[in-house]
Amino acid sequence: MATALITGTTSGFGKAFAYRLAKLKYNLIITGRREERLNELAENLQNGFGVDVLSLCFDVRDNQACKNAIESLPAKFQSIDVLVNNAGLAAGASPFDESDLDDYERMIDTNVKGLLYITKLIVPLMIEKKAGHIVNISSIAGIEVYPNGSVYCATKHAVNAITKGLRLDLLKHGIKVSSISPGMVETEFSVVRFHGDEQKAKAVYAGIVPLNAEDIADALEFIVTRPDHVSINDIQINPKQQANTYLTHRILE
Repeated sequence: MATALITGTTSGFGKAFAYRLAKLKYNLIITGRREERLNELAENLQNGFGVDVLSLCFDVRDNQACKNAIESLPAKFQSIDVLVNNAGLAAGASPFDESDLDDYERMIDTNVKGLLYITKLIVPLMIEKKAGHIVNISSIAGIEVYPNGSVYCATKHAVNAITKGLRLDLLKHGIKVSSISPGMVETEFSVVRFHGDEQKAKAVYAGIVPLNAEDIADALEFIVTRPDHVSINDIQINPKQQANTYLTHRILE
């Protein structure tokens, strides 16, 4: 059985990815910061799908914690076939001149540096076996910028640049590098962005049928189930009522 490592699995995309890959009979390494949720997820996956699951509780922003986690992998989990760099967030939605430097650092440390920390540790394992697949979860915000989101957009532009660079550098090693760039998806994402304000989070999707985590899991499944000679570079996926980062057609009652 193949093995996949997914970061940020305690909610949203990551949780949906874990269930989808378990359904595809991947053994899983799941990571996140909320240990109780991780352990519950691991138990459900093992009981529901008969796969082996290793849960690792740490914060991808902490480089040493990343190193400790990967170095602790038991032998049976050291051959990683798929890495899903999912851990990420948006923090704040204000004009640049009114926004918070702490939010910038949180986004950069998670979305960019955390992705780099984990990828830097896993790539040598894939190079050693001349095979592997890295899937980075980006965003439509990595393709075009929108008002009040300059730094979040910058982090996702960075994810796209890293993805493209990795694809070039790892080509000779037989490693695929893909990304998924979702538009508006209703998960905990907006609640986190607005620092727990659920009313503001709900207003983001007013009059729109947004994507959900299962829609993004569909994209991941498509990417990882292609024949070996096929590599999907990127899937951009929007709800029907969203044309780009800022133009939507809302139907309000």
